[in-house]
Amino acid sequence: MRREEAQPAGYRPLDVETVKAYVAGLSQLSGRLGGGEGQLTAREVGDGNLNLVFIVEGPTGSVVVKQALPYVRLVGDSWPLPLSRAFFEWNALTRQAAIMPQRLPQIFHFDETNALVVMEYLTPHVILRKELIAGKRFPHLAEHIGVFLAETLFRTSDFHMETAKKKSDVALFSDNVALCAITENLVFTDPYFDAPLNRWTKPGLDRAALALRSDRAVKIAAQEMLHAFTAKSEALVHGDLHTGSIMVTQEDSRVIDPEFAFYGPMGFDIGALIANLLLAYFSQEGHEAEAGGRDDYGEWLLRTTESVWRIFEARFRDLWRSERTGILYARSLFEDQGDLSGAEIALSRFLCGLFADTTGFAGAKMIRRLVGLAHVEDMEAIAEETRRAACEAKALAMGRELLVNRGRLSDICAVTSLARSIRREKGLS
Repeated sequence: MRREEAQPAGYRPLDVETVKAYVAGLSQLSGRLGGGEGQLTAREVGDGNLNLVFIVEGPTGSVVVKQALPYVRLVGDSWPLPLSRAFFEWNALTRQAAIMPQRLPQIFHFDETNALVVMEYLTPHVILRKELIAGKRFPHLAEHIGVFLAETLFRTSDFHMETAKKKSDVALFSDNVALCAITENLVFTDPYFDAPLNRWTKPGLDRAALALRSDRAVKIAAQEMLHAFTAKSEALVHGDLHTGSIMVTQEDSRVIDPEFAFYGPMGFDIGALIANLLLAYFSQEGHEAEAGGRDDYGEWLLRTTESVWRIFEARFRDLWRSERTGILYARSLFEDQGDLSGAEIALSRFLCGLFADTTGFAGAKMIRRLVGLAHVEDMEAIAEETRRAACEAKALAMGRELLVNRGRLSDICAVTSLARSIRREKGLS
C-alpha cells in the first residue's frame, strides 16, 4: 500500500463486534485465545490522537488490535491521514524486534489492506505517563529504555548497518511523509505563529505563549532543529517516543506505537523522552496535596532523566568499540592502525553533537506540548487553571532554554540543574 492510497479497496474500520469476527478468523490466534467468535469479548480502549485500539479476550488469552483510521482521530475527518502509517509501524516493530524483542510487544499479524496490526496484549503493564502522574517509581525504567535507545539507534545506523540495507531502509521509510509532516508542523513551526490549532491555558499562559511569536532566537533555533530533523538520516527513530508510548511494570518496560518511524536524527528519540520526563517533573506542583509533597518524587524524575542519558551513552560507547562495522569511522582508519585514542576522540565528538541535538529536540518537544495542538495529561490533569498555568510557564521557560542554548549545556546534570533552578524561580508563575 502506497501513501497515495488513503483508503484502499476492501478497507473497513472495525468496531467492538466486527473485530471479534476478524480475530476469530485468524487461525494463528486460535490457540492463544482459546475459543471462537462467540466466546470472545472486545472493548475499544484507544485514547490516542490517531487510531482505533481494541482489546480482544478469549477463554485462554488476549490480543490487541490496532487499526489506523483515514483521518486524525483527535481532529476528525477534516484532517485526512494515509492508512499507510500502519505499514510503517509494522516495519519499525519488526526491525526493532530483531534487535531487542524483550522491549516490544510480540507481533502476531499484519493486514495492510485494513491497516491493522494484531499484537500481544501487555498485561499487567500500564502506560508510563499515567503512573508518573500518580507518583509511582519504576526502578528499571532508565536502564531498559537507555539500552533500548542505544541498541536500536546504533544498530540501524551507518556505524553498524550494511550500507545497502541502510539505504534501502531509508528509501522505504522516507515514504512516511504524512506522519513526518505532522511533526514538522506541530513541533517545529506551529507554536511560533498564529496557527489555527494552537491552544494553551488561558489567560494564565497568554503572555508566555504569545511571546514565542516575536522571539527571534527561539524561532531560529526551532528551524535549526527542523533542519536537523529533515536532513539527518542517522538511524531508524521511533518518531514519537514519549511517556505515553512506554508501558511498564515494576520489572519490565515495553515500547509501543512507532507509527511515526523514519530514518532521522538519533537525538530526536532521546530528546522526546527527556522532554516528557521533564514535563512530568514540572507538573508535580500541580499534583501534590500539600506544598513540597512531591519534591522527593520530582528528584526521582530528574535522576531518571540523568540515568537515561548516562545508560544510553555507556551502551553506545560499548557498541562503538565492539560493533562498529559500518561505513562510518572505519576501524581500518583507527584501531587497525593502532590509533585507539583517535577512535575515542571521534566517539566523544560525535556524542557531544548528539547531546546538543538531544537537548534541542527536547526543548522543541516541551514547547509544542504546552502551546500547540496535542498536550500532555501530566499538565491537563491539573484541574485548577491557575496552578496548571504556573507549572506550564516554568516548563515553557525550560523548553526555551534547552532549545536556544542547546550547545551550551555541558552534560545531562547541567540540564537537570537548570530544571531545578527554573522550578524554584517564583517569578515565572
